Parts: sequence; structure tokens; C-alpha cells
Amino acid sequence: MSAVALFVRALLSSALLWLVIYEQGINGMKAHTQGAIIIGGLFPIHKKGTKSKCGLINKDRGIQRTEAMLFAIDRINEDPNILGNIKLGAIILDTCSSDSYALNQSLEFVRASINTVDSTAFQCQDGSHPKLKFTNKAITGVVGGSYSEVSLQVANLLRLFRIPQVSPASTGTSLSDKTRYDFFARTVPPDTFQAVALVDIVQSFNWSYVSLVSSEGQYGDSGMKAFQQEARSRNICIAVNDKVPHSATKAMFDEIYRNLLTKSNARGVVLFTRAEDSRGILEAIKRANSTGTFAWVASDGWGKQDKLVEGIEDVAEGAITVELQSKKIEEFDWYMQNLTAYNNQRNPWFEEYWEDVFSCKLPHNVINKNNATVPVCSPNLRLDESVGYKQESKVQFVVDAVYAFAHALHGVWFELCAPYGKDYCAQMRNLDGGVFYRDYLLNVSFMDLAGSEVKFDEQGDGLGRYDIYNYQRIGNSSVFEYKSVGSWYDGLHLNLEEVVWNQGEKKIPVSICSAPCGVGEVKKMQVGDVCCWLCSSCKPWEYVLDEFTCADCGHGRWPYPDKTSCYDLTQQYMRWNSIFAIVPIGISCLGIVLTGAVIFVFLQNSDTPIVKASGRELSFMLLTGILICFLMTFVLLAKPSMEICGLQRFGVGFGFSIIYSALLTKTNRISRIFDNARKSARRPSFISPKSQVVITSVFIAVQVIGAAVWFIIEPPGVRQYYPDGKRNEVILKCRIKDSSFLISLVYNMILITICTVYAVKTRKIPENFNESKFIGFTMYTTCIIWLAFVPIYFGTGNSFEVQITTLCVSISLSSFVALFCLFSPKIYIIVFHPDKNVRKLTMNSATYKKAPTSSTCGTTTNHGSSAEQVKLTVQTTPSRVPAESDRDSLTSL
Repeated sequence: MSAVALFVRALLSSALLWLVIYEQGINGMKAHTQGAIIIGGLFPIHKKGTKSKCGLINKDRGIQRTEAMLFAIDRINEDPNILGNIKLGAIILDTCSSDSYALNQSLEFVRASINTVDSTAFQCQDGSHPKLKFTNKAITGVVGGSYSEVSLQVANLLRLFRIPQVSPASTGTSLSDKTRYDFFARTVPPDTFQAVALVDIVQSFNWSYVSLVSSEGQYGDSGMKAFQQEARSRNICIAVNDKVPHSATKAMFDEIYRNLLTKSNARGVVLFTRAEDSRGILEAIKRANSTGTFAWVASDGWGKQDKLVEGIEDVAEGAITVELQSKKIEEFDWYMQNLTAYNNQRNPWFEEYWEDVFSCKLPHNVINKNNATVPVCSPNLRLDESVGYKQESKVQFVVDAVYAFAHALHGVWFELCAPYGKDYCAQMRNLDGGVFYRDYLLNVSFMDLAGSEVKFDEQGDGLGRYDIYNYQRIGNSSVFEYKSVGSWYDGLHLNLEEVVWNQGEKKIPVSICSAPCGVGEVKKMQVGDVCCWLCSSCKPWEYVLDEFTCADCGHGRWPYPDKTSCYDLTQQYMRWNSIFAIVPIGISCLGIVLTGAVIFVFLQNSDTPIVKASGRELSFMLLTGILICFLMTFVLLAKPSMEICGLQRFGVGFGFSIIYSALLTKTNRISRIFDNARKSARRPSFISPKSQVVITSVFIAVQVIGAAVWFIIEPPGVRQYYPDGKRNEVILKCRIKDSSFLISLVYNMILITICTVYAVKTRKIPENFNESKFIGFTMYTTCIIWLAFVPIYFGTGNSFEVQITTLCVSISLSSFVALFCLFSPKIYIIVFHPDKNVRKLTMNSATYKKAPTSSTCGTTTNHGSSAEQVKLTVQTTPSRVPAESDRDSLTSL
């Protein structure tokens, strides 16, 4: 540092000294012990007062902490392993719990470190640059203050004079900023850790919506910000964020209470307040007679203080409080119990403390002994539990702060002085405060008198360790206590089973903005809001992807009852053991057996007149079509696949096309023969068996070509069908619309219609040629079946089993009609009346004897093994009689 800078600093210091002199004139009291190295102390010995006056004595935070520093210095001076023969001294001042008052008091430490600004303030040992003189009584460091706002003001001053500071109680987060408070350290952790601990506690109760009340000032502001930041990162919302101003009145506390009521569903209230502010809030609740409305979670500003809740215990019941983890120093209790106002002259405030504790007056303070209203203090009085003495929680940290300075000074002495055999050398005396703070103080590490580890991190902060208490009623009595229910050290350790809320309630209060959504519901919230929402139900086929999103399970899948994931639906298709399958299978099997029997009989009697007259080739084609239709039942009932679906689409239409193409060919042939017979004796064309087969094949080919085109346009495949949009029921079907399937049968309907027309047209031919009547009956019945089938098929679309059964039965009935109507008369004659299975062409004379001439033709035919004579008598004109070559096919019985 240059001489100019030193001179400027000296001028500034001189100005400050006049303020010190002025302040000392107001209140010149200080605790002072002699020593080679002086350590300063700043404690709130009195409560905050008005203007320049201090308030009442602060028995615990003030006197106990002052005595803790004096106790620690005594222990250090008695320990030969620390600083050798160097003794520590102390100058302890009162901050009166005020930052401005503390700043003025701190000037005393500055005055001890500088001289006046005349020429004697500098010295030139080697004739080069002048240096500022320092005395042996310079302040090496300061222990304090207690409140964060006090430490902030003091740290700003002390850093100008490079004086290290160690606070035993200030937890404000701003003090961790080494760019601004580069000479500050503390034996307690910053409120950042406490804020994390409070959020951990809130989260352990499953609270997502809480109110926050903080004190105005460094302690409350830094705690509030740290809590808000940590809570926001965990989606915990602040319902009401209120601040207690300095010197708050009852009306202000009542207003804070009313503000909390505006968000009454936020039952959890976090207090980051000083002790007096916490009590003010509780008293407002008491005045409103609103005990049990809120559940309190308080910082170490409340901690374990019995005085804070005195008289309002019922309001504070169930509160969760956080206190810096501290242990009792047994030697300090013994030290305090041996102190009296008569043997403690180094503490100028102890007499005031003594009189306040015992509610008495010391003899030398009694003005009129005869008329004294307050008793004189007995010399036998002692501090113990009977008078409410209890070791204050920060005593350990005060002792740790003094020991931290002692260990750091010991390191300096050991390196700079001990090698030269000196107790206190110039190198140690002139050591720069920044070097001392950075290289020695921050690097100390030791076990304190309570057995706890003490060390600093790179920001000068102490270890973060907290105890968690629950303010509970003891049994059914009117006595309350702070019961330890957990701790926080690198994480929360809380025993929820031991927590008791207001009026002994064990159930954790609910503190949320919106109730959790039920199963299958997601949150609908406004942008930026994470705590208040409306619940919206997912659709039946959706599952909850996350708390905000419903996701479709996809076709063929359905969510589990808990709506967290999906499973594959069991695909439904016709089961062979279902009654809907057994009935059509039974009908189909009967038809297959009967059709097979007819085919067998016709094969055995293929050369008989009745078979020939039936059109043998067309009959076998008819029977083949009927058999295919019966077999289609099994195809329709099979599990859908690409092959099965293709076979279904082709087989049904193909089977029907064979039947009705053959019938159309047959009715057309009969009609043409009789129509031609009325006009001429010329034989109609294309009436031979071969021609009939070709014509029938052409008709069938049309259906085959149509099916092939259909396959190209709409390839066969499988689809999942959901009846009535019910996606929880998936039916495996062929990839074809019901309307498309019906359209595929239009061609067969056309064949049926034309066959019916021909059947009607040929209904009056001679009864010996009445097969057209059976064909007609077959067509009429088929039309009725299909007219009934269409509405039933489309009307049962929601029940695939009924639909498939209806289709199978309709196909089988159509086949039965064709089988019975066309072949039962023939089978009856072949099996039961083989004597009638002869060639007999006798035409109805009533119909055809209009001719003017007649001729009688006797024909004897040897048919089979019997030599039966068949007489053919035709009474008609030649032009009205069917050609002889057509009669085999026209003969009927």
C-alpha cells in the first residue's frame, strides 16, 4: 500500500474517531480483558431500543454469548498447546440489536488499529517509504455480530481496515459473497442450507402450496429468496408472501394474519422471521381466536426459544422449528453457575443481568434501603435451572469462533515466531489481515469443546447441521416442550410418526392449491402455474403419459385400471365352441352329407333316364356349387387371415354363381325350346349338354373375373373392428366393408332374378316338363331368404357372432332350397320308385291338341334290362312339337 493511500486512510480514520468519542459519551460500557493479542466482540447485549438508546437486557443472546467469549479466552489462555505463552485479550461491545448502533460501536476496533494523522503516525526504519505504526493492542479480529444486518454493516467497515471477522450467528446468504465481504467468516452455515432444510420438510409433508412470512432485513430477505428459489425448483408454490416491517405494530401483524386467510387452503406457513416477529404473528392468531388454522414451519429465528411462545403455547402447538445443531458445553454451565454479580467485574452488564434474572437489586444500587420495593440480592444466589437458566443455543458457536481465531493465530506464531524462539514477534504483529484471513483462518480445522468438527468452506461458511423440533404438549397436561423429531445434515432425516400437530392431531394437514387428480385424470393448468389446476379425465382408451398428458393406447390396446400403461386387447373372432358356431356347423355338416349322398346316387345312376333328363352335366355343376356353399360355413367361421379372407370373398360368390348360372342355363334352355317349338320345328341352337356347360362356365367366369378385379382394387387382408366405437372390444375381421361384400353378391342376385323371370315364364309348360316349376319354387324361396338376410345381416353389425351366423345359415338355407327342390323328386324316384325311372314323353293333350291334323306314333323303347314299351302320342301340328332330339332333356315325371 502506498504512503498516499495510508495517509488517506488515516484521514478517514481520524474522522471516524470523533464519532467513536461521541458514541462512547453516550454509552461507554465495554467488557475488556488484557492480553498480547486483542480480539474484539460484538453481541446484542441489549434489545433494540429507540434512537440512540438501547432496550432491555438480552439475557440469553447477549449476556450468555458475552460470557461464552470470555470463557473461551480463559480456556485458551490456560491451554499451553495454543499460542505458547501468548495471552489473548478481548474488547466486547454492545450492538443493542441495531445495525447502525453496531456500526458506531465497531469504530472502537478501528481506533485501536490506527494512530492519529500527525507525523508520529508514520515511521521510516530504513529511510525509504514511511509505514503506519501499529501497537501491540491492535484488534486482530472480531467475533460477531449476531444479526445478519449487523454483520453486514460491520463487515463493510472492517474490510476497509483488513480486520477479519467471524460471526457465531449471522446466517444471511449475502455474507457468502467474497467479492463484497472478503474478510468475513462464520461458524454457522448460511441460510441457503436452512432454506433447503425447510423445503425438504415441506416436501416431506407433501405440501405444494404454502405461505411465507419473512422479517424485513438481511436475515428475512436472504432466507425468503433462498426458500423461494429452492421451492420453485421443486414445484412448491408460494400462496402468500408477506413481510414483517421493522417495528411492526399489532395492526400490522393482524393484517398479515388476514392476508394468510385469503389463501386458507395453504395451511402450511413458513416463517423466516426473527424471534419477536414470530411471536407477533402468533399473538395475532391468538387475538383472532384462530388456533389450529395454520401449521407452522419456522426457521432458527424461532428455534427452541421458550420465551417466544410463553402465554401462547396453544397457538404454537404442533409447530416444526429448525435450530442450528448445537451441543451443550458442560464446562460453560459450570462456569456460569459459579459467576455472581460480586465476582464478575470484567463484564459491566452482568449486574443488570443479575438483577433482571433474580428480580432484585444489588446493595450498591439501592438508593433508599429503608423504602426499597425490590428485595436486595442475596450473595448466595446462583444461576441454575430453578431460575430459568438454560444454555443458549449459540454458545457453542461463540466458543468455536474464538477458538478459530486462536488456532489461526497459533499457526501464524508457529510459522513466523516459534522458529526464532519468540512468543510474539514483529512478523506476527505486522502480518497483513488479508493473509491472516485467507491463509490461516479459513484453513483451521479442529474438534471443539462439545466434540463437533469446526472448519470453513471456501466462502468462509461453517458446516450446515440442523436439529428439527416439534412443539408438543406433554401428555394431557398444560406443559409443552420442543421434542426433537429429526435432523438435517446433507439431507433430511425426519421421523414423521413422532410429529404431533395442533390439538394432538397426528394426521398431516393438507396444504395444496388443488387436490391431486384421480386415476385416469391429468392436470390442466395455466401457463406458469405449477400448483393450481383443474383435473380432466382421459378418454377411455387413453392412459396417463405424465401428469399433464393423456396418450392414446393405440388400436387393439386398452389401458390398465390404474391408467399408467396399456395392454394388448384379446382379439375376438368366432370360436368353434361357441353356440353361434355350433349351429351353422351342424347345418352345414347336414347339408354336406346330403349333398354327398345325392352326388353318390347320381353317380351310381348317371345313365338312367331321370339323371339324363335332369341335365346330367348341369346337375353335377349344381351339386358342386351347393357343396361349395356348405363348405363356406367353415371358411366363414375360421380365424380371419389374409388367405381366409381371400377365400371368403371368392368362395361365397363363386359357389352361388355355379348354382344360379346352371339354373339360369337350364331355365333358359327350356324356355327357348318351347318358345321355338311354337314357331317352327327347327331345333334351337346351343341346347346340347356341351353347349350348356360352356354357357354355364361363361356365366361363372363373369363372377371369377369380378372377384379378380375386386382383389386388385381392394386386396384381401385383416382389420380390427370396434363395434359402436367401443375400443375396448376389438374384433378381428376381414378387411372388407359390409356394403362391399353385399355388392359382390349383386351379380348372383342378377342371376337369381333372371332365373326367377324364366321360371315364371315357363310355369305353364306341360306337367311332364315341370322341372321349371321346381326351379321357380327354388327361386322364389331363395329371394325370400335373401330379402330376409340383408336387413338381418346389416342390423346385427354390432354383434359379429350373430352376423356371421346369419350369413352362414342364409348360405346354407339357400343351398338346402336348391338341393331339396331340384333333387329330392329325382332322388325319390331313383331310390324308392326305380320303376318310374323310364323314358316317357307324353305331352299334355289338353294343351296341344289344337292342330287340325293328327298322327299317332307308337314307339317301343328297350330301356335298360326291362323291355318296357313307351307309347308316345303327339297330337299337334309339326310346328308346335319340340324336336325329337330335345326330348331326353325335357322328359320329366
